[in-house]
This record gives sequence, structure tokens and C-alpha cells, in this order.
Amino acid sequence: MAFGRLERRTATPPMSEINVTPLVDVMLVLLVIFMLTAPLLTSAIRLDLPQAEGLQSGEAPLAVNVALDARGQLFFNDQPVDAAGLAQQFEATARRSRETEVQLRVDEAVPYGQVVALMGAAQKAGLSRIGFVAQPAAR
Repeated sequence: MAFGRLERRTATPPMSEINVTPLVDVMLVLLVIFMLTAPLLTSAIRLDLPQAEGLQSGEAPLAVNVALDARGQLFFNDQPVDAAGLAQQFEATARRSRETEVQLRVDEAVPYGQVVALMGAAQKAGLSRIGFVAQPAAR
């Protein structure tokens, strides 16, 4: 029996690498599961849909263009017109078809009150479908 100091072992240093093998295994199993279930989710149901008279999908809906520039000048389908003439055009358009859409193209400098007046004139004539045309923002 020897008296003396016992040998001390140095502690192992902490592992600084991440073991990615279990992560890869789990991801591959999930990939296989999704590959097997994806075709099952896209099954289509075969239907014989009824035939009906109506607007064909290729036909464009009726629309008129109304523009108001920054100086207050009105245009109906790119033709200059005054406020009374615009009201007459709206009435004539409403007599042809009340489903006609009014596409408003208004300069951003125009006060909101004038835009509301245009909308009111169209609705007074019986045209309730109004769309606002804008340019897409630059990215």
C-alpha cells in the first residue's frame, strides 16, 4: 500500500461540434412521409357539372373609363366631356346595361370631394359597379 497522491485525471473538454446526424435522419423521414402523402391530398373528384346560360368566362364585362386630371378636366372613354355631358353619358350607359363597370382614373392631386362627386353621378344614373384604377408601386 503506497501512501501518496492519487492521480487526477483532467476533465474532458466540452464538445464544440453539433452532431447533425439525428437531424438529418429526422428530416429524411419527414421527407419520405410528405412524398407519400402528397399524391393522396391532390385527388380530384370527377363531376358532371350542369350547363347554364350566362356570361361566358372568355367574355370581358362591359366597362367605361372615366378620367379626371389634375386640372379638373373630365374624360369619358378618353374623350373630353363636361359635367353635364358626363351625366348624360352615364345615363346612356345605364340604359344599355346596369351591370357596366365604371373605371375611375383620377390624378392623385385631385381633391377627394371631386372623386366622391364622380361616384355620386355614376350611382345617380344607376351604375353601381365602380372600380378605381391605379398604377403598381415601384419596387
